[in-house]
Amino acid sequence: MTVVTAPGLRRRHLLLAAALPLVPLSAAPAMDATLPLSVSLRDELAAALLERKALVVMVSLPGCPFCRFVRNSHLAPMLRETAQPIVQVDMQGRQPLLDVAGRATTHGAMVPAWKVRAAPTVLFLGRGGIEVAPRLVGASIPDFYGAYLGERVLAANRSVA
Repeated sequence: MTVVTAPGLRRRHLLLAAALPLVPLSAAPAMDATLPLSVSLRDELAAALLERKALVVMVSLPGCPFCRFVRNSHLAPMLRETAQPIVQVDMQGRQPLLDVAGRATTHGAMVPAWKVRAAPTVLFLGRGGIEVAPRLVGASIPDFYGAYLGERVLAANRSVA
């Protein structure tokens, strides 16, 4: 199995990959789901706040099996079923992006600004781009991931309502 990682993430990513067999087959949909790639965190956050919700940001890495699990099994269904504002930032991406202050940057440049070191990392942003719930790092406990995610989304949404 080839694991694609950002520089400095290889050891942690491989440790997380060891837990992949623990993901139940029934939890992995047959097709990859998609999440919108962020274009303007400022605008996406403003739209979320108008709905009295936090902006959920998934920092992902191409080829990451844990990112696929979180996206397919949790975030894409949440987006579809609850209209929770969710965007994705590519950890290695060179795609242009406006940060929460409206400054031009790239997906990959946002990662060190957030001090994200592992994929997937899920952030919960409120007013001013401040994290309003504890971030979720990795996905090594698939049986409880949905509960952890749900708790944080509720707390984040309450903090901005």
